[in-house]
Amino acid sequence: MKPRKIDVITRHADVWCVSLEVEKDSLESLQRFLSKDERKKIQRLRFEKVRNSFIAGRYYLRVIVAPYLNTKPENLEFQYGPYGKPALAGKFESTGTCFNMSHSHGLALYAVTSGQAVGVDIEKVRPDLDCIKIAERYFSPQEVEALRKLPKDQQRQGFFNCWTRKEAYLKAKGAGFSSPADQFQVSLTPGEPAALLGHRLDPLEVAKWSIEDLDVGPDYTAALAVEVP
Repeated sequence: MKPRKIDVITRHADVWCVSLEVEKDSLESLQRFLSKDERKKIQRLRFEKVRNSFIAGRYYLRVIVAPYLNTKPENLEFQYGPYGKPALAGKFESTGTCFNMSHSHGLALYAVTSGQAVGVDIEKVRPDLDCIKIAERYFSPQEVEALRKLPKDQQRQGFFNCWTRKEAYLKAKGAGFSSPADQFQVSLTPGEPAALLGHRLDPLEVAKWSIEDLDVGPDYTAALAVEVP
């Protein structure tokens, strides 16, 4: 399956979506594009489905990013931040090209920018989650209150709106939910625009970031966060 480009309002990022469901016969040929470190990691992954998703995910990452650098996919080198966020390394480190990736239940998103920090998140909308309980652990008090005020039939979508927007922002910052996620607030009401509404530690963050929803099809919720130049 070829990656498809997603239309987004912001002009600061390109976003690509692709299925990670790859025929087993193709996986071996995809591995030749990966680095030695990536192939070593594959050997440490216990579950076949996880290994296959990793192979396909890294292959498509290379296929998507390489044209922006006018090079071949196998030429790309990566380095990783303290929380595992990948970035270009080697001779492409100074090009300014930034990217981020996310996957959930066989579907992956990739975002690419020229010089702007970027984060992306995709989540399968699961019916078995206790949304309020999870929100009370990770969301800000304002977000929890906004979620509780929603009609029952909108709370699940509100939860996933909030989760993906917060995750995209934190990933753009080079972290994830390992960092305190209750120190800032995003919009979550279904039908309202995605936005960073407030930041307890740094109010100026609100003006620095663009957050928006991504339409990736039914049963999934996704969001993009891009640093505004």
